[in-house]
Amino acid sequence: MPQALELAEGSWAWVVLLASVVTEALTLGFPTCLGIFFTELQHEFQASNSETSWFPSIMIAMLHAGGPLCSILVGRFGCRVTAMAGGVLACLGMVASSFSYTLSQLYVSAGFFTERGREGEREGEKHQCDFASHALPTGDPARNPGLGLCFSFQSTITVLGFYFTHRRVLANALASVGVSLGITLWPLLARYLLEELGWRGTFLIFSGVFLHCCVCGAILRPVATSTAPEARKGPSPTTKRPAPGCPAACVRRTLRYLAFDILWHNAGYRVFTLGVTWMILGFSLPHVFLVPYAMQHGVDEHKAALLISIIGFSNIFLRPMAGLVAGRQGFTGYRKYLFSLSILLNGLTNLVCIASSDFRVLVGYCLAYSVSMSVIGALFFQVLMDIVPMDQFSRALGLCTILESISILVSPPMAGFLLDSTDNNFSYVFYMSSFFLISAALFMCGSFCALRKKEKQASQARGEAALEPALPGEGTDSSEKRLWTETMYVTSV
Repeated sequence: MPQALELAEGSWAWVVLLASVVTEALTLGFPTCLGIFFTELQHEFQASNSETSWFPSIMIAMLHAGGPLCSILVGRFGCRVTAMAGGVLACLGMVASSFSYTLSQLYVSAGFFTERGREGEREGEKHQCDFASHALPTGDPARNPGLGLCFSFQSTITVLGFYFTHRRVLANALASVGVSLGITLWPLLARYLLEELGWRGTFLIFSGVFLHCCVCGAILRPVATSTAPEARKGPSPTTKRPAPGCPAACVRRTLRYLAFDILWHNAGYRVFTLGVTWMILGFSLPHVFLVPYAMQHGVDEHKAALLISIIGFSNIFLRPMAGLVAGRQGFTGYRKYLFSLSILLNGLTNLVCIASSDFRVLVGYCLAYSVSMSVIGALFFQVLMDIVPMDQFSRALGLCTILESISILVSPPMAGFLLDSTDNNFSYVFYMSSFFLISAALFMCGSFCALRKKEKQASQARGEAALEPALPGEGTDSSEKRLWTETMYVTSV
């Protein structure tokens, strides 16, 4: 018996919104607590800053890199199944990470599918810990937590755009409150569990927490819309599979899934994607290095972890306010400019950390940083929805996130290498972050203004063509000459 479809803007839409809040808290909020484990992992494995930085960068990169694969799964199986599968995958990935005895194993369990070899077992014998007797047997697959988190959060964001049509800006802003809740709670929970259970036990607890993504995914019922991924029970009947041995067809199908057709034809999407990819090179650095920076300058480790929680707590109130303001009718055509301005302010705010490392100054920095971060978080998905149609949103988000993942993958190791080269001078890290953010903001704002001017000129040209008087003539020749004049103008364009 076929399942009844839910109505957009109906009562169940608010339940889906609540599930989105919880999912974003579990997925997008989680990377902010990885800085808590930075010093612990560095001492555990006797690694440098750049080597330790690869762990958070790989996990966060896979959180975004799975976008195209998630788009394919959403189109084939729907948002509900994809989100639930992501929760299971994230759980297994954290379990595998807790049994890692070398940084290389931690890299792999955090970012890729692999099998543990004998080298890992020999390294494990060198580490005497409580989990040594429970090590994974040789050949057990280590699952990917970052990829699982990607499946859960992207599926939820996609289906939320179909459940809300008139209140979409407000819905996205309220859903992003979950990120703020995650930023607030994850560091506090991570610090408490790290002191009580160590980082291995903490990762095991986190694996159980990620299973809640399955509960949230089960709430994502199919919605009644002709373009919703959930409404399709299989691949589109008009889509033909490429014939075996036809590389060109396979390439075209792959490029379509990766949304390169949107990137080629949609100039606004091209500007947004390139600007965000460049921005991410600096945006993720404070979340990873703020806690080690504060601890290096004598701030207590509990107060240092509290700095991240201050950012998250402030965003709980600031993100809905940003969504309400941006959702007003007067801001419809200016959201992308507001988004660019918030990126510029975010980059300028990072310069505060360079001026002083006093705890009170860092608290003020976190509050100022929260203002721009809340606008970025509230408008990110909405600006993308304004640029591309909703039936293309899943593919467009997939390509955008996979390009983001490249930036996230290289950004923390670049900063770690910079720290190693400058004798742990964190000022250069914040200089680096500000450079990428400010340059990305200027690029996006200037490009959007140029595109707007170009569209306005094209619109004026079309209006002049429609109002252009016909050449003087007699009888029926007048209509023929008017038609000929208009046809010549369009052809010349």
